[in-house]
Amino acid sequence: MKKRTFALALSMIIASGVVLGACGSSSDDKKSGDDKSSKDFTVAMVTDTGGVDDRSFNQSAWEGLQKFGKANDMEKGTDGYNYLQSASEADYKTNLNTAVRSDYDLIYGIGYKLKDAIEEVSKQKPKNQFAIVDDTIDDRDNVVSIGFKDNDGSYLVGVVAGLTTKTNKVGFVGGVKGAVIDRFEAGFTAGVKAVNPNAQIDVQYANDFAKADKGQQIASSMYSSGVDVIFHAAGGTGNGVFAEAKNLKKKDPSRAVWVIGVDRDQWDEGKVTANDGKDYNVTLTSEIKRVDIAVDDLATRTKAGDFPGGTKIEYGLDKDAVGLSEHQDNISKDVLAKVEEYKQKIVDGDIKVPEKP
Repeated sequence: MKKRTFALALSMIIASGVVLGACGSSSDDKKSGDDKSSKDFTVAMVTDTGGVDDRSFNQSAWEGLQKFGKANDMEKGTDGYNYLQSASEADYKTNLNTAVRSDYDLIYGIGYKLKDAIEEVSKQKPKNQFAIVDDTIDDRDNVVSIGFKDNDGSYLVGVVAGLTTKTNKVGFVGGVKGAVIDRFEAGFTAGVKAVNPNAQIDVQYANDFAKADKGQQIASSMYSSGVDVIFHAAGGTGNGVFAEAKNLKKKDPSRAVWVIGVDRDQWDEGKVTANDGKDYNVTLTSEIKRVDIAVDDLATRTKAGDFPGGTKIEYGLDKDAVGLSEHQDNISKDVLAKVEEYKQKIVDGDIKVPEKP
């Protein structure tokens, strides 16, 4: 009787141990499930000083991130997709570190001006994944560089400007001088000269991407000198170029003044109701730079486990990542035909567009 009782008790102890062991395993599994490796994918971008509503480069990037988020049933915030806005260059490193502490799986730096900050933070945080847009960091595996063949797209809007101008005077307004804006200037100048060798090109820089008043001042000077088409590659500063063109159109509806937008379709920025009560649009076209495509593409790849660290991805005419915007109402069919002709020559390699003025 005692042996049976002892055997029964021993069996109960063993069983209890198995149950407790199973409970411990369940707890461990739950703890493992809370680790970063198994949490939902998150992504953030840090803007440059132009801000997320600059109607240009940063805004296009944010639109791409929003598209990715919605396609993956994500919500805006630290548990999904988000942006951190930089009011000054001093905010770049601070915002990047904030994104790291928020545990985002992929962190974008939007614009070449963030290169130094990303180089420093990515070196300090080798386990985090970063992407720099519009510049190159090729000495580390936790950074992807995203580039665009801006000069190719700018060449095409140069063709449009050179064939559209009636005064043979066109203008280029740049934000801050540097390798990226050099490509815009070089491509635009080459495109204008290819179709209109006699055209004069007035090139001026605002030395800022967020000074609309400076952009308007430069545009006023250019239009007063006889320029009738201005291409801006100046971010928020370019809003001032639009403002001046609309003011002139409002006062004199018969005057042909045009603006070529940049980075995204800036058709809406050109809408104006003139003093004759009629609606006009001073946007001739826009040189789109599909930052949204690049941001969406890399986020999708990274979420799928394909983060191409240490490489540079370039987006150009072959991927429709640069070129003319869809709104082409103010461009003649003959000019559009020429644009297609030159586009094909660039894609085929018959034309090598310069990267420097």
